[in-house]
Amino acid sequence: MQAFTFSTTKTIINEPGSAQQLGALCQQQGAQAVMLVTDAGIIKAGLLESVIPSFEAVGVKVQVFDEVEPDPSDSTVLKAVDAAKAQGADLVVGFGGGSSMDVAKLVAILSHPGCTQSLPDMYGVGNAKEPRLPLIQVPTTAGTGSEVTPIAIVTTGETTKAGVVSPVLQPDIALLDAELTVGLPSHVTAATGIDAMVHAIEAYTSVHKKNPLSDMLAREALKLLSRNILTAVRIGSDVEARSNMLLGALLAGQAFANAPVAAVHALAYPLGGHFHIPHGLSNSLVLPHVMRFNAPSAKSLYAELAPIIMGDEYVAGSDEAVTDKLIQWIEALIAKVSLPNKLRDCKVPEDFISTLASDAMAQQRLLVNNPREVTEQDAFAIYQAAW
Repeated sequence: MQAFTFSTTKTIINEPGSAQQLGALCQQQGAQAVMLVTDAGIIKAGLLESVIPSFEAVGVKVQVFDEVEPDPSDSTVLKAVDAAKAQGADLVVGFGGGSSMDVAKLVAILSHPGCTQSLPDMYGVGNAKEPRLPLIQVPTTAGTGSEVTPIAIVTTGETTKAGVVSPVLQPDIALLDAELTVGLPSHVTAATGIDAMVHAIEAYTSVHKKNPLSDMLAREALKLLSRNILTAVRIGSDVEARSNMLLGALLAGQAFANAPVAAVHALAYPLGGHFHIPHGLSNSLVLPHVMRFNAPSAKSLYAELAPIIMGDEYVAGSDEAVTDKLIQWIEALIAKVSLPNKLRDCKVPEDFISTLASDAMAQQRLLVNNPREVTEQDAFAIYQAAW
């Protein structure tokens, strides 16, 4: 068996309604002053109304930073750090989607009294160093898996992003409360659900660090996600489907935290950077086309995943035939959850494709994991197929 290292969040709590015990959980970690990082949408949706009293009940001070935006900027991170330092925070909670959880990870490091690094010092792989404050993540979307990954993505300019990848960012506790996702709009449920499926598919086909544990998690994630996404989208109040999606997203997060993602994400990032297309939707737009490109190198792995994803609709055949059917199935799923399936539908002009292809080449951290080498010409062709 090949050598590998596997790591994940130490404690996972999976229980509907468990967010109402967040204050007690922070107290158990020895916290006296908590910085809760979230966004204005969470406040507007009232998701903290039953959570904040849990801090008051145990005498733990909590300050809410609610200024995280989609694709959070470096300036937002630093503003949150200043707030945490001013408060004297001794524990950080990320509460929301991937953006809030990513910011919380960086706040936990940068607001620690012993931190000597700046944010730019941390960009890249393995550059963020200890120490950090204790970190609890509470996802409110079933998509990013950020509650179990050592990764944070920051917008560094008008159209550029940088990743901070380090074991130090691995959260201490992930708290899954499906009741927090019940009010999620159907289009967000759809996009984040496809995002989680992409994480599992790319982890399973990653050429670096793929291992038996990441494979097992990816398979179980895809089983949960593929069997529950339509119900979660169409019947948003179904707590069981929501819970299965949330757990599926976490398992996919564990998989890709150890067997990293590849070309789908590399080509999705420029779409978010230039056109502010939500990350899950960006992944969805290019997923089938990247899979077709990868098929010559990854068809045997796609064929292994096909019966898990397709369920009763699976029909055995050659790896090539099964892979083709799987891609068609995924395209049909994207249509069923009512997501746009063309770049033109998201106001991406055709004459911008060359810029997107050039920018995608900057994502070598991701492209090196792809089962087939991607050149700039290849990226152009994939975007063209998606247009």
